Amino acid sequence: MVHKLKLEELNRIDVETFKTVEKIPLIVVLDNIRSMHNVGATFRTADAFLVQKIILCGITPQPPHREIHKAALGATESVDWSHENDINVTISDLKSQGFEIIGIEQTSNSQMISDFKIDISKKYAVILGNEVEGISDEALPNIDTFLEIPQLGTKHSLNVSVCGGIVMWEFAKALK
Repeated sequence: MVHKLKLEELNRIDVETFKTVEKIPLIVVLDNIRSMHNVGATFRTADAFLVQKIILCGITPQPPHREIHKAALGATESVDWSHENDINVTISDLKSQGFEIIGIEQTSNSQMISDFKIDISKKYAVILGNEVEGISDEALPNIDTFLEIPQLGTKHSLNVSVCGGIVMWEFAKALK
């Protein structure tokens, strides 16, 4: 008979082990995200897929905060993170460390994520933009590649944490 697995049956690692496990070469950058729930959900997804780090930029709320914790469920303790006021400082720092910068944005030269070839020899940083405005205009010229998620319905965008989940999954599948 089928049954739901209990927590102890899932064999998840603890926070201390998580910190020592090899991560995928992916950094998620949150650019001026407003919602603490979106920040928390991004942390939780980053934990699930062993993302290397999250960088919170601009007005993006930072842990610890009760509203972030509601969605993160402790992932702010496991996932490495930092804050930077200026998105372009973050981009410059990441480029100097050899990261390819990927903007998740609908632009005049974006390509569908399903058509993008993820190179396992590279390190990637994906930028997720503000819930209303998207990625900051001043950052656009400094981004190497733009990807978008194919959508078939009437809406022109996805919730940023949902978008982040899809993107992290695509990179985790290819890089793990």
